[in-house]
Amino acid sequence: MIQNFFILCSGADSELLKTCSKGEQNKYAGIGATVFFTAVMAFIASSYALYTVFDNVYAAVFFGLIWGLLIFNLDRFIVSTIKKRGNFGQEFLQAVPRIVLAVIIAIVISKPLEMKIFEKEINQVLLEQKNDLTLANKDQLALQYTPKITQLNNDITDLKSEITEKEKETNTLYDIYINEAEGTAGTKLLGKGPVYAEKREKHDAALAELQALKTTNAEKITDLEAQITALNTEYADVVKNSQPVIDGFDGLMARITALDELPWIPSFFIFLLFLAIETSPIIAKLLAPKGEYDIKLEEEESVLATWVAQKLAQRKLIVATDGEINQKIYEDLKGEEELYGYKKKKAEELLRLQADSFHNVQTKGLK
Repeated sequence: MIQNFFILCSGADSELLKTCSKGEQNKYAGIGATVFFTAVMAFIASSYALYTVFDNVYAAVFFGLIWGLLIFNLDRFIVSTIKKRGNFGQEFLQAVPRIVLAVIIAIVISKPLEMKIFEKEINQVLLEQKNDLTLANKDQLALQYTPKITQLNNDITDLKSEITEKEKETNTLYDIYINEAEGTAGTKLLGKGPVYAEKREKHDAALAELQALKTTNAEKITDLEAQITALNTEYADVVKNSQPVIDGFDGLMARITALDELPWIPSFFIFLLFLAIETSPIIAKLLAPKGEYDIKLEEEESVLATWVAQKLAQRKLIVATDGEINQKIYEDLKGEEELYGYKKKKAEELLRLQADSFHNVQTKGLK
């Protein structure tokens, strides 16, 4: 039963193969088994590849099964159409399209399994890339907020500088009226005279302005600091909201890119392994020697081709003979006076009918 199934997979004529030796049947069962297990490997590899895309096991298995059946049907068709005629060059030319396709399939199929085999190394590369992306994302978003925050900080510095300048001015006025009272500067008269009172009045006015300035600027500074806090909070929220995008940077394309950063030799040998698996049905058929089944199949095809050629030749001969007979019949009919008179009579009737029809049309046009 298993042998019959593998023979079915090989695409061979099972009825014709039953008339061959056991060794010939085993050979084609082996070719069929190669076709079958190649399709199984294609199903497994494509299912995993699609799972990395859809992240859904049912969808991956469904489409993987379709892919496996496609490869199975393609291999079975090509293997069954490669005729063993003892001409390796012609057989190889028949297999070239499938070999080219096998290279493409091997690249597509090997990549997902490479990603699974080197998963830990890929995760490390992705982690480094995510860290770089996180820093780059923060720097990029900071460009939207840093100028505003810097300007607000400069405004706060200006307000504080304004208070400091006013304090220096007030302190200077304080030293002036104290020195006037002590007689160490100004009029150099000890005591609180008119000059002292004038300078004290200026100081008190400046002190009142300083207190008002501190109150006003404190309110402005508080408002600016609140704006800075709001901008910092908004920046932190934007960074936090964009982080899941970076954390999700582990899709199929990202993993393939990360895989390319690893040493190429292990990946290359895995590719060669899958290339060997994909081309194994074709290689098995090409390397298989011409056997009893191939000879019998060639004989049947030769018999069919000869029969078709005979039928075509007979049809051509029938057509040629029929043409000659008809030609001879019409040559003989040329001399028949009765046939001539009959055709002349019918021609006259036809001309009369055409004339009457033309007359009726012309008459209607005149009315």
